[in-house]
Amino acid sequence: MSEQTAGTGIDPDFRFDTRVDLRPDQKAEVLIEALPWLQEFAGALVVVKYGGNAMIDDELKAAFAQDMVFLRQVGLRPVVVHGGGPQISAMLDRVGIDSEFRGGLRVTTPEAMDVVRMVLVGQVQRELVGLLNAHAPRAVGLSGEDAGLFGAVRRHAVVDGEPVDVGLVGDVVHVNPSAVLDLLAAGRIPVVSTVAPDADDPTQVLNVNADTAAAALAVALGAKKLIVLTDVEGLYTSWPDRTSLVEQIGAGDLAALLPSLSAGMVPKMEACLRAVQGGVPRASVIDGRQAHSVLLEVFTTRGNGTMVVPDHAAAAAHDPQDDPTEAPA
Repeated sequence: MSEQTAGTGIDPDFRFDTRVDLRPDQKAEVLIEALPWLQEFAGALVVVKYGGNAMIDDELKAAFAQDMVFLRQVGLRPVVVHGGGPQISAMLDRVGIDSEFRGGLRVTTPEAMDVVRMVLVGQVQRELVGLLNAHAPRAVGLSGEDAGLFGAVRRHAVVDGEPVDVGLVGDVVHVNPSAVLDLLAAGRIPVVSTVAPDADDPTQVLNVNADTAAAALAVALGAKKLIVLTDVEGLYTSWPDRTSLVEQIGAGDLAALLPSLSAGMVPKMEACLRAVQGGVPRASVIDGRQAHSVLLEVFTTRGNGTMVVPDHAAAAAHDPQDDPTEAPA
């Protein structure tokens, strides 16, 4: 093993603790199915937005950390972007600050912003970095404030058709990916917290949506794929009809469908749409409630969840089982 991995940057002692008991032939089938996707994604940069149930369930947290380290071990270059809504709400309650939402956005006062920053950078990020580094010392945390990674401008919520001030909430309008690229070149796994300086007042920090921040970063990095974890199986065109689950959709069809989607799915699907429109070849929303959902998405033929592709790719798509070398989900 050491001879085979010499010079590859892969740790020959790397192991995962797995309790799945498969027959030898089943293990071989799993590995062989992954082969074309390992070839397809060799050296690929993949941005993963970490959120939902995967960041509050201990077993799912551990599985996600394993997935990220696995990606890096087999030659991909993962970048993790995270939010932390439940943790922020819990800490605000703990310190006696009311959580208020308008038009789906958290009202962020200066006092609340201090908590947001503390939780995202000092709690959620540190926990995830620790989980990753328990497997291999590769993860490094940073935020949108570091090395000018993100610049943002304030945004307003829309309630009954009217703009409403929600305080220190912003949209990413500028990305300088040099710090992330430096970490990737050094073999690291960047873990990015989604707070960003106000482009109009750099002394002020804004709370930015992690889905849209992940999309902006994926575009700036020239990522091969954006993956967004959520708490549903994927995109449904007619929820709650479970037969309406979509495996793949073109950007144009998604743009037409957006106004009809539930409020919770809009920012995630909007992020996928922006990424694809910005040049990212594939963007997927996957079910983060399933352990190792990222590995299933990248390294299996069926994938996991819903994949958004450019319109020309959607038009040319056919059943991937007809051609095992077709680009993976």
